[in-house]
Amino acid sequence: MPTLDCRQFSPSAARNRDPILAVLQRVLPTAGLVLELGSGTGEHAVHFARHLSALRWQPSEADPAAMASITDWVAHSALPNVLPPLRFDLAASPWPLAAADAIVAINVLHYSPWETTPALFAGAAKVLPAGGVVYCYGPYRRGGAHTAPSNADFDGWLRSVDARFAVRDLEAVEAEAQRRGFRLEEVVDMPANNFSLVFRR
Repeated sequence: MPTLDCRQFSPSAARNRDPILAVLQRVLPTAGLVLELGSGTGEHAVHFARHLSALRWQPSEADPAAMASITDWVAHSALPNVLPPLRFDLAASPWPLAAADAIVAINVLHYSPWETTPALFAGAAKVLPAGGVVYCYGPYRRGGAHTAPSNADFDGWLRSVDARFAVRDLEAVEAEAQRRGFRLEEVVDMPANNFSLVFRR
């Protein structure tokens, strides 16, 4: 009897993975362990691990429904440097790993309650070394305003799904990062009115 393939496919992941990879290749360490928060389908984890072969990639996810997809993407890839996913809520403390060399969070902050943002940087401060990177990707408001009408529409949709979800103010995210000893090193314009935020401890 054939084994059920639980891999999920995200059109947005297929579109944004290469622009994101181009930034990660510049800002991540040359070796070490990368913790990916909110790995979703698992497509990003496998793609990045394949192209960043000197790094070990640790996917993670709070949504139990996504774990099967991540697990099957990892198994299907047969890559030696991508690890089985950890199931945990990044707002819970302590995190289930003691150390990492970088953290990647793609489309996490707007799909979660605001409390997730300070929790992310609090957790990152405990597991990253000096000079460690936190990379956050997604849409952000700047100067209190949306950067495109499509982002305003997306913000309304997010709030309709869950009143706790929203496109975040970049300045508010930066303030939480600073509280935990991270500085915003770079803001990179990305396709589809998204941004890459590169924080460094």
